[in-house]
Amino acid sequence: MAVYVDEAIWHWQGRKWCHLLADDIDELHRFAFSLGVRQSSYQGPPRTSKPHYDLTAWERAIALKRGAIACSRAEIVAVLRQVRARERLLEAPELVAPELVAAE
Repeated sequence: MAVYVDEAIWHWQGRKWCHLLADDIDELHRFAFSLGVRQSSYQGPPRTSKPHYDLTAWERAIALKRGAIACSRAEIVAVLRQVRARERLLEAPELVAPELVAAE
């Protein structure tokens, strides 16, 4: 399983922020916990369909040192799509388009 971070370009509360994603939701939570990231930084269902953590630029640097993969905005969107397709496949395999499964 892999963990990904995009660029810290979003400004909020005087800091730059980015997103932390993973191939698997459990891996996402484990990695965030290992960084000491607060659970309140988690964004996921039902608030959003895109499970991720919001990280500061400082937390991003630590995540990269611990093995997270740096991604561009386009790459992180592709990761999100793969995670969602995988989740849909697990929930209802008959409803997933074959080309999404083949992309993995």
